Amino acid sequence: MAEILDKYVIKHDQVRVGISIYKEPDKFVPTYHLMLPKLERATLAFLEDVRDKLIARVPIRIDDLRDPSSLEAIKKRIFNEAQEIIKEGLPDIPKEVLDFSATFLVNEMVGLGNIEFLLSDENLEEVVINNSKEPVWVYHKKYGWLLSNIIVDSEDLIRNYASIIGRRIGKQITVLNPLMDAHLLSGDRVNATLFPVSTKGNTITIRKFRRKPWTITDFIENKTLTYETAAFLWLCIQYELSVIIAGGTASGKTSLLNTLLPFIPPSQRIISIEETRELNLPRFLHWVPLTTRSPNPEGKGEVTMLDLLVNSLRMRPDRIVVGEVRRQSEAEVLFEALNTGHSVYATFHANTSKEAFRRLTSPPIDLPPDLIKSLPLFAVMFRQRRLNIRRLFEVSEVIPEEKVKINTIFKWDARKDLQEKEKEPKRVLEELRTFTGMNKEEISEDLKEKVSILKWMVKNKINTINTVGKVISEYYVNRKRLLKNIKDPKGINAILGNYIGELES
Repeated sequence: MAEILDKYVIKHDQVRVGISIYKEPDKFVPTYHLMLPKLERATLAFLEDVRDKLIARVPIRIDDLRDPSSLEAIKKRIFNEAQEIIKEGLPDIPKEVLDFSATFLVNEMVGLGNIEFLLSDENLEEVVINNSKEPVWVYHKKYGWLLSNIIVDSEDLIRNYASIIGRRIGKQITVLNPLMDAHLLSGDRVNATLFPVSTKGNTITIRKFRRKPWTITDFIENKTLTYETAAFLWLCIQYELSVIIAGGTASGKTSLLNTLLPFIPPSQRIISIEETRELNLPRFLHWVPLTTRSPNPEGKGEVTMLDLLVNSLRMRPDRIVVGEVRRQSEAEVLFEALNTGHSVYATFHANTSKEAFRRLTSPPIDLPPDLIKSLPLFAVMFRQRRLNIRRLFEVSEVIPEEKVKINTIFKWDARKDLQEKEKEPKRVLEELRTFTGMNKEEISEDLKEKVSILKWMVKNKINTINTVGKVISEYYVNRKRLLKNIKDPKGINAILGNYIGELES
């Protein structure tokens, strides 16, 4: 007898689909069961005929598939036309069957078939096709790796899906170039490999992009960090102290970066540089996002992270944000920017602050230790796989003595599942005193003030990127008014104004 672990419903376009997660006694991995209606052979033949008519009625240009808004318009038109054609052939068809059949055709014509339903489940972090002989694997936020009941019928179809994904962003995957890094128009990251490089068959790995960006209030509520740590990082970012966010794979580095960037004052210009757009800032910030471009089949037209980083210095940035530093050339330019007075923020692969420093000063990056001295802070994310939780593992400052020291200010205690104050900040307090004129008592009061605002936001469920950004921007524009309003039971309306509707939604 199978043990039911969970049941819930997802919505994909016009269709609601049930999900059942269960554990069978003789299987090592639980099953993720997508409860799709079974289409009989005659129904599939009828839908194939409808598909042929749709191809004639709805012309699809490759340019339409590259633009998110045009793609949505095409999907809507195919859905509506499909319903009309199906109703002509089957006038008594029930509405739920009609909606599913039309959605099925949309997914087959301009999507990734039944994989599209998996991408609509916000509980999934990864969707993985290993080959056509085994089911699709998914990584669930709560249950980890699960084996689904979805199978892609053939190796050719997997290869076709990879080609579709690549063409939409100007990339190709071929026998000569069997590896591809790409992204869906939704922002989800994609990696694809072709047989025989992947010896069991063609593969596609999709890391899903969170539709609702994480905010600092989300991170506080799920114990990723504490009020005190959040207030400390807010203070540092407010006064332009640079931070490198380190961590292992899938530890939440980019998510933390995204939650911290709304602490930048709205009067400052932000230039972000990424290989795939993942950052999402409040819409009223002065933000210019830049992304890299791969070369065309002739090897021309490539725009690298280094190209964008060098170019960003000519765009009068107040803050420079780099999605991920991987190469020596990128690290050199980033630290040169830091040394010329720019505030920089980046992610980096390392498990601790000391390891991050060692990696930056050792081959292959191999930067001079004196260059790293200009960086004030490391923040390190950690993923605890046993409990499947992510935590801000430590916040450390770089002490620029003759031999660089790492002073850990906050550290996560695994036994207590709590961030604790490890040591008093030295360099950060000194820089804040030097550049703001505040003494230690004033800095302490400032931190308490920020904690009170964060607590008010958590209490009032202010957890969208724009509403969080609005509160923080109000703090910079009219601090006294904000502090007065958070003490008023009805003050939320005065603070958020037109954004209150977004909060309620």
